[in-house]
Amino acid sequence: MGNIVTFSTACISLLFVASTTAPAAADDLTERGAYLVNTVMACGNCHTPMGPQGPDMSRALSGGLEFDTPGFHVTASNLTPHDTGLGSWSDEEIKRALVEGRRPDGSALAPIMPTSFYKVLTPRDLDAIVAYLRTLPPVDRKVPAPEYAGDPPPAFPGAEAPIAEEDQGADPVRKGFYLVTIAHCMECHTDWEADGPPTIGAGGRPLPGPWGVSISANITNDPHAGLGEWTDEEIVRAVTAGVSRDGRALLPPMGYPFYAGISPDDLAAMVAYLRTVPSTH
Repeated sequence: MGNIVTFSTACISLLFVASTTAPAAADDLTERGAYLVNTVMACGNCHTPMGPQGPDMSRALSGGLEFDTPGFHVTASNLTPHDTGLGSWSDEEIKRALVEGRRPDGSALAPIMPTSFYKVLTPRDLDAIVAYLRTLPPVDRKVPAPEYAGDPPPAFPGAEAPIAEEDQGADPVRKGFYLVTIAHCMECHTDWEADGPPTIGAGGRPLPGPWGVSISANITNDPHAGLGEWTDEEIVRAVTAGVSRDGRALLPPMGYPFYAGISPDDLAAMVAYLRTVPSTH
């Protein structure tokens, strides 16, 4: 399959430093956006071009993997503020693409872009993502036009509207749901094409790519098929280092190098949420 990939995975949160000055507040917003884009949402896992040694970080987020499926043929877009990327897009157009799955001309993004999970993003986090993308070095890289027609998929259950900011601080499980959702973990860890209603988090989805074909794992709380008997530390190691409970190396497309930057508090919240996912095998 060469460098053609048919699915992605992909990314979480940062403590803010209080400030009374506008420049410092702007810096905080950009820092928050950098954290979200480069860790929890792992945008570079798809939107950074691959070189012979892995992601070409000299052209970070300038357009990346090709996705060739029966339903669409697209290349991950250039997210830098160059004219070949988002340079001519307004802030509101970028936000609309994230949460509604629509380009400035109204056409739909292909469903490989997990906009159905991003509807839960808080207004502040949307502002932060845009603020950070504006700071990227512009890279002149035009990707092929998409071959896709259709409508964006419906919102992921529970992610139909932005989460309240206060929900993230008061309840670690609620915060974990937010982080796991914007990391769109269930995009891959659910077999959406299985017979009958999809079982959220039960895994089983084939994920072909340069690595061969990996099968997404069950990340429900099932004690045998899922994470029920894993320790918190074992779950964190799997997410951030790609090492299974038995020491086995896990396959892509999980974005382990990106997830390694997730803060300990955010990882703890994600684990707290995963402990609540109903057992399914």
